[in-house]
Amino acid sequence: VQLQASGGGSVQAGGSLRLSCAASGHIDFFTYSMAWYRKVPGKERDFVATIGESGGRTDYVDSVKGRFTVSKDNARNTVYLQMTSLKPEDTAIYYCALKSGYHSTLQWQYPYWGQGTQVTVSS
Repeated sequence: VQLQASGGGSVQAGGSLRLSCAASGHIDFFTYSMAWYRKVPGKERDFVATIGESGGRTDYVDSVKGRFTVSKDNARNTVYLQMTSLKPEDTAIYYCALKSGYHSTLQWQYPYWGQGTQVTVSS
């Protein structure tokens, strides 16, 4: 299984970006959940959002609730993270991660990881 993250870039505060994470390989994507994490240099990688197998269940870290939306397109084997009202503190490398079954906020439960995409928000 491979994950390809894309969509990062540089925006001003208040702007928007949409990250994508496409999964490839011999998997039944509709039986997998996906999560987004982010990492700032010198800090640990933190949970951002997760979405369940069908796309019906989601969970977010409090700091992004109301601003970020995670969605899943099982026909395209792709998960999206729509980010609006971006703040400088959202600057980080964003990683997508994949696991079979129920969604989780716990990093250690995700065996598959994408390469990361940089998001930079300037004030």
